[in-house]
Amino acid sequence: MALFLSTFVNRVDKKGRASVPATFRAALAGQSFPGIVAYRSFTGACIEGCGMDFMERLSDGAQTLDAFSPEQENLSSLIFADARQLPWDPEGRIVLPEDILAHAGITETVAFVGKGQTFQIWEPEAYKVVEAEIRARALQSRPTLPLRPKPPVGG
Repeated sequence: MALFLSTFVNRVDKKGRASVPATFRAALAGQSFPGIVAYRSFTGACIEGCGMDFMERLSDGAQTLDAFSPEQENLSSLIFADARQLPWDPEGRIVLPEDILAHAGITETVAFVGKGQTFQIWEPEAYKVVEAEIRARALQSRPTLPLRPKPPVGG
């Protein structure tokens, strides 16, 4: 399972290419697709990113919804129909399509933001604002996170 940690800011060239952080590429090594899967977020002005393994898990989860239900149709369109497979070139760069860049307001620089099993791609200044809001909410609500027990070795 891929695990994405930290935040990295990289440049975007005139062709829309951005370097994927080396640790993100390492986390995705060995997957069925040599690159990332990206789609426009429907919760913020950013790009959602993940590996093919996570997309397969999302697809499995979508199978629990009633076929042709409004919820299933909406999620399929928002995620799967919008998703792009973005392979990396020999230098570890991806080409971000224009519509995805426009959705996130990205022009010259990009922030890859680790979110555990997924990551987001933001315009760096926009992410600073969102991060400050998240931290302020967390200070007020003091969220907790239950830890799942580790599976036994060999089981």
